Amino acid sequence: MADNHELPEATVQNILDQETLKWVFVGGKGGVGKTTCSSILSILLARVRSSVLIISTDPAHNLSDAFQQRFTKTPTLVNGFNNLYAMEVDPTVENEDVNGPEGMDGLFSDLANAIPGIDEAMSFAEMLKLVQTMDYSCIVFDTAPTGHTLRLLQFPSTLEKGLAKMMSLKSKFGGLLSQMTRMFGIDDEFGEDAILGRLEGMKDVIEQVNKQFKDPDLTTFVCVCIPEFLSLYETERLVQELTKFEIDTHNIIINQVIFDDEDVQSKLLKARMRMQQKYIDQFYMLYDDFNITKLPLLPQEVTGVEALQAFSLHFLSPYQPSRKRGTVEELEQRISMLKKQLSEAESELEKLWKGGDKA
Repeated sequence: MADNHELPEATVQNILDQETLKWVFVGGKGGVGKTTCSSILSILLARVRSSVLIISTDPAHNLSDAFQQRFTKTPTLVNGFNNLYAMEVDPTVENEDVNGPEGMDGLFSDLANAIPGIDEAMSFAEMLKLVQTMDYSCIVFDTAPTGHTLRLLQFPSTLEKGLAKMMSLKSKFGGLLSQMTRMFGIDDEFGEDAILGRLEGMKDVIEQVNKQFKDPDLTTFVCVCIPEFLSLYETERLVQELTKFEIDTHNIIINQVIFDDEDVQSKLLKARMRMQQKYIDQFYMLYDDFNITKLPLLPQEVTGVEALQAFSLHFLSPYQPSRKRGTVEELEQRISMLKKQLSEAESELEKLWKGGDKA
């Protein structure tokens, strides 16, 4: 592990300073605080960019809860800002977008089911096509838990497989498909060629975006985690997959850290702090070239623009635990209590020794 003075800055300032960034993904295991972190990142980016859009691709949308404002699949201006927009998108096919006349619905559905992930890929492509037409300086993705996010990154190849399967179906059953479309009274707008054309168009869009995703000047991925074994494991898996997909990642946010702010008496809290420190040390060993930002566990939820803005301070400067200096009387009381605890521990130890001798 690198020495402390060699470690990268423990903030997200590097993301704010990178003026070329167009896409910022925020991801990690479920329940680690991705939405809070992505919301705060979008607020910070809005201070240095002309316009920022934050998109939730998690089916269990939390953006509305984080900002305490209702969002839909249309970009909506966040209250209190003039350049920050938010939208929530379901990564499933919108029925009204693909439905044709009766009978065609079932055919399209069967085709979608025959190619795993094609429905999500098409929905994602539609969203990206929409986003591409908008003039946002930076787009932040509040992604679904790791598994869903990795599928998002595989969509270009999923669409490619889908097209190949459709083409093979066309070559084998072209005449039958034509007869079916005529039988159901389906016009050219919903025919096989129209569907293939739509898939081709989506593939072009997603391939264009995919090139941008692989450009470290344009795209970065922020991994959010908590100092526990499963989250460490999931982060390692995510970083490896991102490397495989050639997507830049050099920021890790460790959330819900218990700092020794004051004199902690709780045995449970002390045990949790020791456990967390063990995994934090492992994070620093594994990712000594990453910007690792540690965020404190708070007694309350971070919801609403004011709370998000207040918590954003910890993204820009490392959190410093407050050390309360007690009065002489308080210190004397604590020393007295520690002496009492020591005396009780010694008595317990003596009993154990005596019990051992009898045995």
